[in-house]
Amino acid sequence: MSAHPEPPRPYRPDAALAAWLWPGLGHIVLGDRRRGAYIMLGLLFLVFVGLLIGGVDAVDSRSDRLWFLAQVIIGPLAFVIDWLRSGLLVDGPPGWFGDPAWKSAYLAGADAPMNWIRRTGISHVNEIGTLFIALAGLMNLAVMLDALHPPRREPADRRNAADAARPDDGDTARRGERA
Repeated sequence: MSAHPEPPRPYRPDAALAAWLWPGLGHIVLGDRRRGAYIMLGLLFLVFVGLLIGGVDAVDSRSDRLWFLAQVIIGPLAFVIDWLRSGLLVDGPPGWFGDPAWKSAYLAGADAPMNWIRRTGISHVNEIGTLFIALAGLMNLAVMLDALHPPRREPADRRNAADAARPDDGDTARRGERA
């Protein structure tokens, strides 16, 4: 054991909250802009592709509550998508499948049940989109934990700036160091 105990890792709840508000923002708050940009691009790409695959119905707090719990970790973006879904899609009445009036209207080809069916994602493609967005949320949980307890190191942007500012004496190639 060393005589000098290692200092505790910093605790940054502000960075974790920023990471929840917008993916990657927590690392940007910590000063690691490049890493924050990579996180932002990766997670928003997953959300965007999930919406392209499954449609806006891939985020549904009403009928897919368990999936929505995983998706909400991506931040307020999940609430916005769910709000758009509720405004764009007409939700059928609860239990309409068991209602004889709705069943007869469906079999007759009436507009009300058919419009609801046309607007909701009921295929496996919708499930894949839901899964993509849920995975983005769970990945953002890992990012939030990383931002909450950042490692004791300088952010990459500051390290690169320090390396660029360091004078080169011309001996770096002979010593085997990187320039």
